[in-house]
Amino acid sequence: MTAQRPLTVSSAPAGLAGRIRVPGDKSISHRALMFAALAEGRTHISGLLEGEDVLRTAEAMRALGAKVVQKDGRWIVDGCGVNGLQEPADVLDMGNSGTAARLLSGVLATHPFMSIMTGDASLRGRPMGRVSVPLSKTGARFVTRAGHKLPMAVEGTGKGKPLHYCLPVASAQVKSAILLAGLNCEGETVVEEPAPTRDHTENMLRHFGTEVKVEELPEAGRRITLKGPARLVAQDVLVPGDPSSAAFPVVAALLVPGSEIVVEAVGQNPLRTGLFKTLKEMGASLELRDERTEGGEVIGDLHVRAGRLKAVDVPAVRVPSMIDEYPVLAVACAFAEGTSRLRGLAELRVKESDRLASTVALLEANGAKVHVEGDDLIIEGQTSLPGGGKVQTHMDHRLAMSATVLGLAAERPVHIDDTAFIETSFPGFVSLMNTLGAGLKP
Repeated sequence: MTAQRPLTVSSAPAGLAGRIRVPGDKSISHRALMFAALAEGRTHISGLLEGEDVLRTAEAMRALGAKVVQKDGRWIVDGCGVNGLQEPADVLDMGNSGTAARLLSGVLATHPFMSIMTGDASLRGRPMGRVSVPLSKTGARFVTRAGHKLPMAVEGTGKGKPLHYCLPVASAQVKSAILLAGLNCEGETVVEEPAPTRDHTENMLRHFGTEVKVEELPEAGRRITLKGPARLVAQDVLVPGDPSSAAFPVVAALLVPGSEIVVEAVGQNPLRTGLFKTLKEMGASLELRDERTEGGEVIGDLHVRAGRLKAVDVPAVRVPSMIDEYPVLAVACAFAEGTSRLRGLAELRVKESDRLASTVALLEANGAKVHVEGDDLIIEGQTSLPGGGKVQTHMDHRLAMSATVLGLAAERPVHIDDTAFIETSFPGFVSLMNTLGAGLKP
């Protein structure tokens, strides 16, 4: 059990300033380790996020037979090849990472051995049925606690049936789990998604030499087709800065008067940059410079300057491209001129916490005017927020960071019950913010 780290955040003594680089993209880091373990040969990974979530994935791949070592700032993975993983000797503990647990479910479903996954208290409360139910149609057998919750036993199949699955809700995790299962199935695995979700899995499959067909569907969705069994060949990977992590210093710099910062080498995959698009619609001084391509992913430097924001109406279709950024966007909306409506947030109810309810509580505790209509979040912006509230984070790292951003811009200090779980996705968050002049004192 991680010891709690309460934090009281006061308004920044002066504007935030400086150049920083946020940790590597979490989604790409998980995938880089898994794909490298499934590849034939040696993969070198640079820029890997070394937060607890990703380290759990590294340990899981070791337990499944891959050789994974860190050396001279890089990670080296000697893969086993598709269908080459071995039965783990112990339970696979995925910590706080829903991404790792769900993606790995796809890998385990079509390998012919028994495995068991668990996680921390937060992850054990999150639903796994969205992957275990469709994956069981490959021939694998899943045994879970009531409500499809971890711990979960997986009896994999060595001759998996390829799936043709239409996602009921757009989800990159479910899509990826099914594609990963399809690597070890005979025939075509097809996933249809109602709206485009982050496509790091498709990009990385291509990077490791596997053909993936992506077709646009008539009503805005996509069909992804993978032919198995597939062969992955080791390729070096450079992980870009995580746009979900960049969101916090970016919004803080927009809200704290006098701020001007640069966040370097941030991933600009168009299926991940919904927040940046939304902030620009709000009138944010946010400029992308030095755009370039590294390892199949577009990156660039974000130049941010403080200024007044205006309210925004965010369509539900944008949810997949910014699913993790809604709490900090809600903070930005609380300081914006006018009333904002963030639509279609049902997916937030099944994140690390019920993020929709927790975001409302975070804002209300600090004087914001906010309410929920169906799955929409309505926020009445104010020129300033009184702050002074106590925030319950429910072991949710993004809520803790969002509360920190609010505290830097509020009139009175904001008290956060626990910031320990920030390390799962953004190691060194407090010290990095302090290099910009945040003045945080754990």
